[in-house]
Amino acid sequence: MPNHILATPLSLANLGKLPERVARPTYARADLSPGILHFGIGNFHRAHLQVYLDRLMNEGKARDFAILGAGVTPHDTKMRDALAGQDWLSTVVEQSAAVSAARVTGVMTDFLPPMNGSAIIRALSDPAIRIVSLTVTEGGYFVNPALGKFDPDSPAIVADARNPDDPKTVFGLILAGLKARKAAGVAPFTVMSCDNVPHNGKVCRAAVAGLAEAQDKGFAAWVHDSVAFPNAMVDRIAPATSDRERAITRDQFGIDDAWPVFCEDFLQWVVEDDFPAGRPAFEDVGAEFVKDVTPWELMKIRILNGGHAIIAYPSGLMDIHFVQEGMENPLVRAFLRKVEREEVIPIVPPVPGTDLDGYFQKVEERCLNPKIGDTIRRLCLDGSNRQPKFIIPSIADRLDRGLDVTGLALESALWCRYCYGVTDSGAVIEPNDPNWDRLTAAAGIAREDPAHWLGMRDIYGTTADSGAFRDRFATSLRALWADGTEATLRRYLDGGM
Repeated sequence: MPNHILATPLSLANLGKLPERVARPTYARADLSPGILHFGIGNFHRAHLQVYLDRLMNEGKARDFAILGAGVTPHDTKMRDALAGQDWLSTVVEQSAAVSAARVTGVMTDFLPPMNGSAIIRALSDPAIRIVSLTVTEGGYFVNPALGKFDPDSPAIVADARNPDDPKTVFGLILAGLKARKAAGVAPFTVMSCDNVPHNGKVCRAAVAGLAEAQDKGFAAWVHDSVAFPNAMVDRIAPATSDRERAITRDQFGIDDAWPVFCEDFLQWVVEDDFPAGRPAFEDVGAEFVKDVTPWELMKIRILNGGHAIIAYPSGLMDIHFVQEGMENPLVRAFLRKVEREEVIPIVPPVPGTDLDGYFQKVEERCLNPKIGDTIRRLCLDGSNRQPKFIIPSIADRLDRGLDVTGLALESALWCRYCYGVTDSGAVIEPNDPNWDRLTAAAGIAREDPAHWLGMRDIYGTTADSGAFRDRFATSLRALWADGTEATLRRYLDGGM
């Protein structure tokens, strides 16, 4: 194992100096030209879309679809600063339980200064940009979770509606770019969401067109009619980068990378083929193009993302740090299996060419991977945005069919108990949600009055109107407070809830 002093700083000039076991681009940066502008250059994007592009470019394809980075947050500035020093290169470490492999990707040619609206709009106006892609997180689409619709009253949206020539949001910038292209007679780009959001293309269209409605109704109609927003299902676990990952990249692969990406070896992308301005041949390197992505989307969101939530909150309350450690806990794993097989999988519609139980078994295998280093805290993050997408729809579907929701109600109660901000052992849970103060206050009241938690209508909507759900939730929450997480899980698994 090489000493970190001997590690090679990542740069274009040093690609030839990297150890032979590190895969590197066969294409030259000079041969690339931007065709995609991407908002949100984070770990998932670099482990997903950039990997597909890297595979294509290594085959001599899509070299006019290089990535131009863009962003609107201080985090984007940090990422840009880190990548600028290494010529926009990224080390991607793919890890199965048995093997770890590193590759360097070079598909990004530049990263515009974040929050520089004029520079971003100029780039969006360039006819060479045919796709604008986004990874702006589940909560970045200004959706009212209770209504499931775009919220035009969000302060940032109101601000952009009033100042269309100086937008600050991603959607305001996209609109400004589309206006400039329309005025110049340039065909619109395709807007491709790569976020883990149900019907992400539809949601993205609602945000862009919804903001346009507040600015110019005629232009909003043009956006609806003329701009493509394909839906897609994306999947790969790519945890946050810490000093741990930097050290492994340095000591095991001989690369000094300021922000390497670690991810599982599993990779999936199912996307609707709606790209009027053209696209790379992603199907040549493993992507699936379909007419309607809904079946794959529902499967993934309900089974995988819902499963993450089922694992997350009992593990968090029992002071478990890593996801694989949660899966190794017999109570947590049994809880996951019981809820999935009895309440989640039975209401997931069929998926062409896919065995749902086999898919779930693959989820278990992925979550047990000891090399990923994914944390329980990450799975617990942002529950106020994730629960309405990943858990509450399953509850609603079962209630609509008159089916029992004991396990899912317990999961919801575990989330409430977690948001109280203290584990079963008394350890403090640091804020882990954009709405943490509100959630903590509600969880405190719910300790004595469980119905108060379900009164957050923007999260639970009409689901909380169900007496069966309210009763199951209250029983679960009271058990968690009276007996703790471990005893409550045992009672549920024994059929005593």
